[in-house]
Amino acid sequence: MIPVSEALDHLFALAAPLEVETVPLSAANGRVLARAVQANRDQPPFSASAMDGYALRDADVRDGASFDVIGEAAAGHRFEGAVDAGQAVRIFTGAPVPEGADRVVIQEDVIREGDRITLLDTLDSGFHIRPAGGDFARGAEIAAPRRLRPSDIALMAAMNIPEVPVTRRPRVAIMATGDELVMPGETPGPDQIIASNSFGLQAMLRDLGAEARLLPIARDTHASLETAFSLVDDADLVLTIGGASVGDHDLVGAVAADLGMERSFYKIAMRPGKPLMAGRLAGGAMMIGLPGNPVSAMVCGHIFVAPVVRKMLGLDASPAPELAAPLAAAIGPNGPRQHYMRARVENGEITAFTRQDSSLLTVLSDANALLVRPPNDPVRAAGEILRYVPI
Repeated sequence: MIPVSEALDHLFALAAPLEVETVPLSAANGRVLARAVQANRDQPPFSASAMDGYALRDADVRDGASFDVIGEAAAGHRFEGAVDAGQAVRIFTGAPVPEGADRVVIQEDVIREGDRITLLDTLDSGFHIRPAGGDFARGAEIAAPRRLRPSDIALMAAMNIPEVPVTRRPRVAIMATGDELVMPGETPGPDQIIASNSFGLQAMLRDLGAEARLLPIARDTHASLETAFSLVDDADLVLTIGGASVGDHDLVGAVAADLGMERSFYKIAMRPGKPLMAGRLAGGAMMIGLPGNPVSAMVCGHIFVAPVVRKMLGLDASPAPELAAPLAAAIGPNGPRQHYMRARVENGEITAFTRQDSSLLTVLSDANALLVRPPNDPVRAAGEILRYVPI
């Protein structure tokens, strides 16, 4: 068995960032920016009023001063003339500031009578003008790689960027294996259960930005597994679930090897999830063989599959992010394998669930963290700070 860190090193060596494609800005949210993009204009492209009021010369501003209103400027409609001494232009938020004006007096500080205004003694000291290029200038860059958020999409729209270079989504084929499995909605036999891992992993992968599809359930025969492997098509990553152990019915590794898989490693010193293997299939796709227990498969998804997908998307090759929190209650010592205990973080403290069996999906559903226990970690008292992976 190899430690988790070594397994991740092997997985990162197998994974490589995918090619770049261009998508419309409207389809770029959640995608990973593959190359830096630059602004095609200044924002704002002109000095603009930040308030409704009157544009005039600051040199003329004093309590009680009067001005002739010579025109109006609104958003999208500039005043074409220039402002001289004793003159003002009615201006609205977002409108270009007229030539000659360098201050906007807000409308609350003015009395208007016909086409003449008088400044009140309530004047504030603000100029209420947004300078040209005050947000960004032409050529300003959004660096890559970066997972794009709605605020990034708004920024690129303002930069007049209609199309975005992003990393292609990884194509992942998910293969559940086992005679005991049937699909949700089917009627299981007396010795069968519902396939759950594949659906949880598909949801996880889609959240990560991958295209994930489910293959038909492969039965515990060489022929069925060979047929399933023939359906991986153009997948970048193949996830098998179950059949990776050493029992008489655990045939995934043997069939994959017969089909030309070059194995990178097998078995990891962790709980849950020891029977995990990885390699490269003859067609070039990366393969990760996950354990069949539902919680084991999902935990391995968070710890191994998610970092691999992030690297394929061009993001950093790094382990699952960890945070730290104090224990709400004491926990006993850990054994020789790194343990990812299902836990819940609430009110700034973390509590490990009492039941840690790798078949308990109800516990995993209630968890929002995996408490990380290093090998042979001693008894931990309440209040001690421990690391965890948010899930």
